[in-house]
Amino acid sequence: MSASTESDVVPPTPSAIQLARRDLGDLIRETPTWRWQGHRLARVQPEGATVSLKLELFQHTGSFKVRGALLAMRRLTAAQLARGVTAVSAGNHAMAVAHAARALGTTAKVCMPSTANAARVRACRELGAEVVLLPDIAAAFAEVARIEADEGRAFLHPFEGEAMLLGAAVLGMEFLRQTGNLDAVLVPIGGGGLAAGVACAVKQLQPRCRVIGVEPAGADTMHRSFAAGSPQRIDAVRTIADSLGAPMALPYSFAMCRRFVDELVQVDDDELCRAMWLLFADAKLAVEPAGAATTAALLQLRERLAGRRVGLIVCGANVDHVTFADCLRRGAPPDA
Repeated sequence: MSASTESDVVPPTPSAIQLARRDLGDLIRETPTWRWQGHRLARVQPEGATVSLKLELFQHTGSFKVRGALLAMRRLTAAQLARGVTAVSAGNHAMAVAHAARALGTTAKVCMPSTANAARVRACRELGAEVVLLPDIAAAFAEVARIEADEGRAFLHPFEGEAMLLGAAVLGMEFLRQTGNLDAVLVPIGGGGLAAGVACAVKQLQPRCRVIGVEPAGADTMHRSFAAGSPQRIDAVRTIADSLGAPMALPYSFAMCRRFVDELVQVDDDELCRAMWLLFADAKLAVEPAGAATTAALLQLRERLAGRRVGLIVCGANVDHVTFADCLRRGAPPDA
């Protein structure tokens, strides 16, 4: 995508974001925002900063994904809904699509790589979806294309498209209404839909607020895309934050991130584990690695965020107990 093409992409206005929120109605939860105060955080946080957590882990299915999935499905015709929907995902998006399909009275068939966490696969089935397991994510994308063509099911992309961005923008607008003015918002980046949507809302409503995208070092797709000036791919995902492990960036979400995200930072797996431990020990929150990404970035940016009003998007909590315990052991300080 060229720079001129990026400028041609029209972002949803605040009015459009408000309309999307009304369209979602009672289908979603307004997740709480919580001012994080604790003695463990006080030792490591930016000096003089106030830290507010947007607790999207309490959304239906345990992540933000259901907002965009519901909006996308609300835009389908009655005939399309009757044929059902399909999606490809390693977990959170698949669960969101399964939930949305059940809420709107249709069926979902989701394609997942065989490496997907067994707890997420089980959750999809418990939510009523038919799960098709494939050898890898490339095979999953190929199969979902076949299902779309042969069965007529509507394909719901995990991060690309206006509906997915609007769902995240509703989250961003909700966060600002709950917190008031912020100096910085930290938001995770996988494929870019969440970051693009949150940033789109934040920069239009509070232009002086700095939006910082947080990407795992082992899945640096957006960093590479920013550097190249166009959407890029990576050859493999090498991070425990599998929910942020998008193998590619795509034009719409990339253009919106370029327009509204002020900067990107990377966090490695050790930083993610330390952040998971801190959230669990101090805030009593059990989050997946992706849900700890913004806390990891907060600790990394201690000097720059001193004295600032900082908002962190806690995007999800879908992690099995064995993985969670392993991450806590890895991230706990020696004296814990």
